[in-house]
Amino acid sequence: MKIPFPLLAADIGGTNARFALFAAPGAAPVALPAQTTAAHATFEAAVRAALARAPAAPASMLACAAGPVQGRTVKLTNADWLIDGLALAAALDLEQGLLFNDFEAQALSIPALKPEWLRPIGAARAGAPGPRLIHGPGTGLGTAALVDAAGRWLAVASEAAHSNFAPGTAREIAFWPFVERSHGRLTPETLISGPGMARLHRALARCDGLGAPDLQSGDIIARALADSGSREADTVRAFWTLAARFAGDMALAFVATGGVILAGGILPRVLDLLDAAAFRATFEDRAPYTEFARRIPVSALVEKDTVLHGLAGVAAEPERYAIDYAARGWR
Repeated sequence: MKIPFPLLAADIGGTNARFALFAAPGAAPVALPAQTTAAHATFEAAVRAALARAPAAPASMLACAAGPVQGRTVKLTNADWLIDGLALAAALDLEQGLLFNDFEAQALSIPALKPEWLRPIGAARAGAPGPRLIHGPGTGLGTAALVDAAGRWLAVASEAAHSNFAPGTAREIAFWPFVERSHGRLTPETLISGPGMARLHRALARCDGLGAPDLQSGDIIARALADSGSREADTVRAFWTLAARFAGDMALAFVATGGVILAGGILPRVLDLLDAAAFRATFEDRAPYTEFARRIPVSALVEKDTVLHGLAGVAAEPERYAIDYAARGWR
């Protein structure tokens, strides 16, 4: 499959859509204005707004979105957009395009990551051959793995964030009944996400007999960073514990001997409140697979918008990736 340039790469989250234009394979990206999801009725409208300042019209688009992909379409999990690749190609006069789940694209971006974009959590370890896992919280919670399929990179997407979730410590058992359910359920995404951090903060307050504070994740993070002894900092530390437990679960689920990368919009912002030893202890608490978990390196992705570079890498060398282009291409 040929993917002509200029290429428009798009990362579509539940809150924002980010764009970059690549003039040619290997070219530096031209960042286009990010668009707030709620400000546009459709993704097409957001694309047109972003392209209003573009130096050239794109010939192709590779986009990833926070929701399950069905062929050439995706419905965002945490926003109202339904994205249809075929309709976009016709409306924007594109020669080609592909649509990915956001963490499927994050996985496909792993080969493009530079070492300086990653911060080890705990002692630095070299990953062994085998699947590599990337996951983390933003507006939602994403998980995907990258595996070598006969010399080509294959991304394995997942909706594990919507599985059931249970408490693992005495403190969690105490506050768990106070957690507000999402869609009537308590899943990993219910707590390990931007809205989840706010739910966690309210649950901890109610458990301790206090009024439920009306704070969003950004407010909680700001207060936590300003005062490491605050209740907000306690919430962030509890958030890290939950994130470590789920990361350990997913490392086992995918047998991620190649390592785990934490991404998303939340965790990189609260690295200063991370107790790396506590994270590793929770991550490795996987009896009878404790020794297996200890050998898995974990790092945090601290560079922004790396997925856009990853999408450009797919467009530049599509033959390196095991993607069903015939079923998923827009033309």
